[in-house]
Amino acid sequence: MLKSKTFVKKTRAGGVLKIVREHYLRDDIWCGSEVCKECKDEAPVLQEDACIESNLCAYPHYLIPDTNVVLHQIDILEDPIIRNVIILQTVMQEHHRETFIEREQGESANDRNDRAIRVAAKWYTDHLAKETNGGSLKVVLLTDDRANKEKAEQHGLIVYRCEEYIKSLIGNPELVDRLALQSDERNEITGSKLLFPEHLPLSRIQSGIKNRVFLQGTFHASRDNYLEGTVYINREGEDINEVLLQGLQNLNRAVNQDVVAVELFPKERWVAPSSVVLQDDSPNDEDAEEDETEKKLKSEPLESSILKPTGRVVGIIKRNWRPYCGMLSQSIIKEATRHLFTPADRRIPRIRIETRQAANLVGQRIMVAIDGWPKNSRYPNGHFVKNLGTAGDKETETEVLLLEHDVPHQPFSQAVLSFLPKMPWSITEEDVKVRADLRHLCVCSVDPPGCTDIDDALHCRDLPNGNLEVGVHIADVSHFIRPGNALDQEAASRGTTVYLCGKRIDMVPELLSSNLCSLRSNVERLAFSCIWEMNHNAEIIKTHFTKSIINSKASLTYAEAQMRIDDTTMNDDITKSLRGLNKLAKILKGQRIEKGALTLSSPEVRFHMDSETHDPIDLQTKELKETNSMVEEFMLLANISVAQKIYDDFSECALLRKHPSPPPSNYDILIKAAKSRDFSIHTDSAKALADSLNDATIKNFPYFNTLLRILATRCMMQAVYFCSGMDSDFHHYGLASPIYTHFTSPIRRYSDIIVHRLLAVAINADSTYPDLMDKHKQSALCNNLNYRHKMAQYAQRASVAFHTQLFFKNKGIINEEGFILFVRKNAIIILIPKFGLEGTVFFENKDKPSPHLSFDSEGPTLKVEEHTFHIFDKVKVTISLDASNIQHQRIRMALTEPVIPGVSVPAPESEPEAKKPKLDR
Repeated sequence: MLKSKTFVKKTRAGGVLKIVREHYLRDDIWCGSEVCKECKDEAPVLQEDACIESNLCAYPHYLIPDTNVVLHQIDILEDPIIRNVIILQTVMQEHHRETFIEREQGESANDRNDRAIRVAAKWYTDHLAKETNGGSLKVVLLTDDRANKEKAEQHGLIVYRCEEYIKSLIGNPELVDRLALQSDERNEITGSKLLFPEHLPLSRIQSGIKNRVFLQGTFHASRDNYLEGTVYINREGEDINEVLLQGLQNLNRAVNQDVVAVELFPKERWVAPSSVVLQDDSPNDEDAEEDETEKKLKSEPLESSILKPTGRVVGIIKRNWRPYCGMLSQSIIKEATRHLFTPADRRIPRIRIETRQAANLVGQRIMVAIDGWPKNSRYPNGHFVKNLGTAGDKETETEVLLLEHDVPHQPFSQAVLSFLPKMPWSITEEDVKVRADLRHLCVCSVDPPGCTDIDDALHCRDLPNGNLEVGVHIADVSHFIRPGNALDQEAASRGTTVYLCGKRIDMVPELLSSNLCSLRSNVERLAFSCIWEMNHNAEIIKTHFTKSIINSKASLTYAEAQMRIDDTTMNDDITKSLRGLNKLAKILKGQRIEKGALTLSSPEVRFHMDSETHDPIDLQTKELKETNSMVEEFMLLANISVAQKIYDDFSECALLRKHPSPPPSNYDILIKAAKSRDFSIHTDSAKALADSLNDATIKNFPYFNTLLRILATRCMMQAVYFCSGMDSDFHHYGLASPIYTHFTSPIRRYSDIIVHRLLAVAINADSTYPDLMDKHKQSALCNNLNYRHKMAQYAQRASVAFHTQLFFKNKGIINEEGFILFVRKNAIIILIPKFGLEGTVFFENKDKPSPHLSFDSEGPTLKVEEHTFHIFDKVKVTISLDASNIQHQRIRMALTEPVIPGVSVPAPESEPEAKKPKLDR
């Protein structure tokens, strides 16, 4: 059936244009019910026996929620108890002949939608009655709109409010906790006293931003002080790029990551960031006065040089709320249903929720969503979403850290898996025709122990002309993942594989990551090869890129490869290839360092797990071998070669990676630290910094140079992906390279898949597609990849921190040697080299009188009683786990040496060594 609408429109030139819109209405859209014989549907999804126990609806029924119920009560609708739900999409309301309706004159879009939902509900009611001869199967409309409910009742429809229906369900009380509060209910559980200023309407905010009365930016709450935050201004060309907020009134209900409008105070009201640590841990949920706490912020003397632009939030432009993980703080009132929820993320305020299962949720990690934050409530209101498990349990804590760092970790969907190759898979005749056959080459891979996702393999052989041929062969993942399909979209969304302690969250399904793309030994695999002809001084004579077929002759660990190189009795092809690679790698590294590449340090740790319990039983810093460096050099060289090639061919849309040089102020702590031991650090170039670090050695203190390099690492900027057509600064500071990209790890990084596609188009090995050549889309993709990589890093650190806590939980108190990394006003921050662990020794304690402290920021030094602490001083500390706050357990350190009466603690007596448990190496 065809409906048409005709209207006229005046053009800019003054002419009149006749516009005809045609609308095709269909009668072949099926209802989706098993009871229906009329609709010819092969896979109905609505059950014939649609029973759920309810006091209101004792008959089988389907549910039709209106738009607002779908938007606000999605946590209810996603619960497996709620089945047989009809979500009305445009297809039913706009294109079905019997349910399409025109918008009436004077009718708002919202009222028209509500009427369309009522018409569709009536159609379903009549349609099912006809199919069941007036049987018991009914349709129930759920709406929280009073007018919609009344009109539906007038039309003879069965209609209930969402809360009314959910509360009628028998034996499912936890569903009631998941109800999101509606705006008129939100004020019922808050006081009448106004605690916050009113937010301005969006129209006033927009005109204020346009007239530069207000600034728009993203709010970042402080981790250490719940009464403080910073708004980072989003607009280019603004003189001010961040605004400090202090005090509840000025924060005005902004939650971390919200986009807000701020009003700047006059300069005489500007303040400095507070150095006070304040956690919101009042024991009850009363809307207590904050005046006393806020006075602490203002009690510090201020120097005009450290004053920051200061202001207040006048309105919220966009809420960026997400479900939050944390724990319930049970109300002190017996039988109470209102409780405070404390998020695991200290930047998020506590949330007031209603629950009848508080007793069961104590000690559990739970997830809560915010519904709103009224101006007369100290805390936002929210609702319970789900129970994640017992706090402290390994599975639960892993789930929490994945959720909190926004790491996609759900199993791959059927849609994604449907694009995997069918097994058994093998290389076809067609593959052999279009690829270089390198199966005869002596290729091998070198990786950490237990690695199953092998991205890269190498070879080196002598050429007849006396030169060397060196090849880097990378898994050809882009052969299996085609642009735009569900598998590609999922990989692009995940962005990276995330490696946690004892767990890996794959970017691509395991069939690819650990099997078909993994360059395992003695199997034929598809690869993308970068092959150089080099002379014996590691100078490149020729570079060649090709899609290839390889057959790796050995999958070695770094230790095994090192052993072969060092063992003079071994002279097989693999060992000779490794020796050739190692010799060239040393020259390449020397050349890089000569150009100013930095060799930095970070204390990485490795856990040895118990093979049965999977708990950490040993913890040590990672030992790097010569072969680690060998593989790294060739990966860097391949990445640089490919970067240059794709930029030469696609100057506007090459996906590259840059490392910006740090601003000079970043180096202040490093310069001060080196100066404390009479060394000068020059930072005007990467080469000057590298040379300064090389010269800074102390004869009887070998670890000093490592400590300096650890500090230098902290001064660096984050390396980021970018699109070449959207930026002009390509330089990679840390590698001292004018151009760089990522090509060598496509199994675990999506950036490399895009780079493979660009390179394949450049060498005519594959066809292009529009998004690949669109610099704006590439740039948006880079933003997601940078976000995912940053979150993966944070998740990995959180996993190491949790496993470190598990390790010390089983160890009791131990005594270790460490070095001072930073000196603060009331504490020293210590690095324990043996465990790669950092911790803080505080000299102010609530439980005992504080010692006499004198801090000198120039040194920096801290005098505690008669002892002065400097950066890099050697100390001894006890290490133990402080589990007094189950949600925020931490490693506690206490000083044993030097001995300071009233401050240091006695060293624990060493216990007889227990029988060593077996290591799962």
